[in-house]
Amino acid sequence: MSHLDSERSRTGVVACIPALDEEKTIAKVIIRAKKHVDRVVVVDDGSTDDTALIAEELGAMVVRHRRNLGYGAAIRSCFQAGRDLGADVIVTLDADGQHDPDQIPKVTEPVKQGLADIIVGSRFLETSTRVEPPRHRKIGIKVLTELTGAASQISISDAQSGFRAYSRNAIEKILPTEQGMGASVEILIKASQCQLGILEVPVTVRYGDLMTSTHNPIYHGMDVLASIVKLVSIKHPLQFYGGIGLVALGVAVAFSIWTLDIFAKEGRIVTNLALVAIGAGLLGTLSFFTGVILFTLISVTRERT
Repeated sequence: MSHLDSERSRTGVVACIPALDEEKTIAKVIIRAKKHVDRVVVVDDGSTDDTALIAEELGAMVVRHRRNLGYGAAIRSCFQAGRDLGADVIVTLDADGQHDPDQIPKVTEPVKQGLADIIVGSRFLETSTRVEPPRHRKIGIKVLTELTGAASQISISDAQSGFRAYSRNAIEKILPTEQGMGASVEILIKASQCQLGILEVPVTVRYGDLMTSTHNPIYHGMDVLASIVKLVSIKHPLQFYGGIGLVALGVAVAFSIWTLDIFAKEGRIVTNLALVAIGAGLLGTLSFFTGVILFTLISVTRERT
């Protein structure tokens, strides 16, 4: 993003808005956000409509992706824009109108005051004034939030909220690498590893005809779950793959004993049981050595950095 080099003068608060085909709502979000920030950046993630054109006409800086790269790639561009603009604080919010731009100060003020490096606008705090999300969505968010908390050792009520504020320290230390929706939990896990302060504030989220996710909820959930598994496996390869290996080897031993017991009593081998024993044994052995190899590679990499 060398075209931003001339804009490296220090900027206060920058609103960063990932957008994909949001020409119906982007204008209202930008106009209302501009009242609370010093600069608005729209990351156009391969839109095929007039999202980028409208944003430019309204004075927003537009970062274009030639094709749709995914939510994570859009957030990475938001972080990069914040660094290049020298932002003290960046605030991310959705382009579809779910997040109320007039609540931007609620998430940015704690960062300005130095209370935390990351502020998450939560839909589920007891003091939140909100319209409830659809039940299936709420359940999915809760499950993913619990898994994120376990993976990052942080207590949080809404790990999937995209309405967040980040300090300069946070955007300099964290580089999202996940392409999809898993970036939301990746940032929290990496923030925990960097020992960055994370707080939540209650926010209002709207759900309606114009504010519907462009992502299939099942795909969204599986994408986030895959990211959590990958990040945990990288952080703790021996425990992760070793645990899987021990479970698989335990299954292999149990089915082997069962197979041998039947053979001793009846003189026949139950093929299905024997195949399960062999398959589980191979999986357990492979998982164990995978953990050892990854642990070695990660340890060597960390020593060299």
